[in-house]
Amino acid sequence: MNRFRRPTIRVSRPRPSDAISGLVTALFSIPEGMAYASIGGFNPVSGLYSGMVSTLVGSVFSRTVLMVTTLTSAIALSAQSVLAQAGLDPHDIGNIAMLTVAVGAVMLLFGLLRIGAIMDFVSGAVMTGFTVGIAVQIVAGVIKDVTGYTPDAHNTVLKFVDAFAHISQWSIHAVIVALATVAVWAVFRFIKPLESYATLIALVVVTGVTAVIGTDVETVGDIAEVPNSLPPFTVPDLSAFPDLLLGAFAIALVALAQAAGISAAVPNPDKSRPSASGDFSAQGAANLVGGFFGSLPTGGSLSRTGVAVSAGAQTRWAGMFAGIWLILLVLIAGSAAQIIPMAVIGGLLFVIGFELIQGRWADIVLVFRTARLSAVALLVTFVATTQIPLQDAILVGAAISLVLYCVQAARAARLVALVPDDGGWRVVDTPQTLPADGITVLDYSGVALFAEVPRIAETWPTVSDDNGRSALILSVRTLPDVPSSTLQKLLRAHADELQAKGGRFMLAGVRPPLMKGIESAGLVDAIGRDNIFEATDRVFESVDDAYAEAKRWLDAAPS
Repeated sequence: MNRFRRPTIRVSRPRPSDAISGLVTALFSIPEGMAYASIGGFNPVSGLYSGMVSTLVGSVFSRTVLMVTTLTSAIALSAQSVLAQAGLDPHDIGNIAMLTVAVGAVMLLFGLLRIGAIMDFVSGAVMTGFTVGIAVQIVAGVIKDVTGYTPDAHNTVLKFVDAFAHISQWSIHAVIVALATVAVWAVFRFIKPLESYATLIALVVVTGVTAVIGTDVETVGDIAEVPNSLPPFTVPDLSAFPDLLLGAFAIALVALAQAAGISAAVPNPDKSRPSASGDFSAQGAANLVGGFFGSLPTGGSLSRTGVAVSAGAQTRWAGMFAGIWLILLVLIAGSAAQIIPMAVIGGLLFVIGFELIQGRWADIVLVFRTARLSAVALLVTFVATTQIPLQDAILVGAAISLVLYCVQAARAARLVALVPDDGGWRVVDTPQTLPADGITVLDYSGVALFAEVPRIAETWPTVSDDNGRSALILSVRTLPDVPSSTLQKLLRAHADELQAKGGRFMLAGVRPPLMKGIESAGLVDAIGRDNIFEATDRVFESVDDAYAEAKRWLDAAPS
């Protein structure tokens, strides 16, 4: 049997609860999709289109069964940043299609190469800083919608400063509509049976009231026409591909990082095992297809997935129905969305931004209380997210995560001594000096980063001039396949020093891949093949064998 056979995707029969969940998710996608597209500077209609074909395809292939693939705030802002940096028009449908397809290709590549584990190297502190920065970006992005004043500043923080410095130029109508939206949302948020529908209810109620009383505020129809039709087939502008490739990698990383937490938060009802790489492929397919049908880049959405689950989703059909229902809703009554005030969308985005911060608040407090280095990483990522293009900020965050991993790995490395104890081994402190005519057993644990070596060297016992026939056994069962060159030099130096003074240096627990590595490095000749004991299925059996050999060697010494 092939142990590495890819699991098949199960498509069970749809349930009534899936159809209902899909309808609720589709209705929720109308305000949220349009709002997210709006903060990215795109036509709000693109937000609607992003919840149709992409959501349908993503749900068909996703290995996290209930995950809903659609546009998110972080992806919208990242897409805007990438197009702006490339000097491309964000309203050109050919550019959008090319970006979406490029993001899909990158995601699919990640999935096919099965490198979903890459998300494990993006630290929680970095993702918290990135998420909070995104939340601030969201709020800053709708200042115009909720106040009627357009800040001149491009810097996120300065937008707030500029807006409050010109309060006299705010539109009282826009402010009242935005505040009313937040108020209605808050009321229904506290009514448990209607909690999941608070956003939708706020949208419908406030929009209806403003339409009846004729409030003078900007609406979706003032920005774009919403047709009662399917998204048009769009051919990507291939000439834009070279300018978008690097940005596509960054957007893919943003989307995949967001989606990575969904499988842990929403387990599969059918008990099937999720797969980060499988989810990568599903999101890639969603973008590759969706790019031809007016969709912005999409990824796993925790908010939309949460809505689907709370509305009764049981199988992947819930997400598929969400895409189908949204297509039908737009066909039947798409033009009705034109009466939605932009201040309503802005108010909802204020709520979404503050909810994102609230959702991460416990993580922020925990990081600052327990891990100073991680707190610095959180702050640096937050500042980067609010001050530089998002695609650059996530790369900065990834680099910080790598540094954090290396530092923590180096700190975790240690060298301890083992002494025989009633048929086993007991851990004790490493001796400062090797005992004369004795056996010392050391155990190394770490990942062999060059940064570990100074700490290991500090605790390595010294060899005295009258050391005699001392034997030193180093257990390396946890050592990676190819130790760092710095560690190789350390081992060679200590082996030469001990052997020069009549001692014996031995390695125990050497696994076959590591054996190949030290052979290539020439360590076998330096240490001696008889002094290398390969690992077995029994933990420390090779240490037992090396210890027995060292005792025979010492006992055979002339008196």
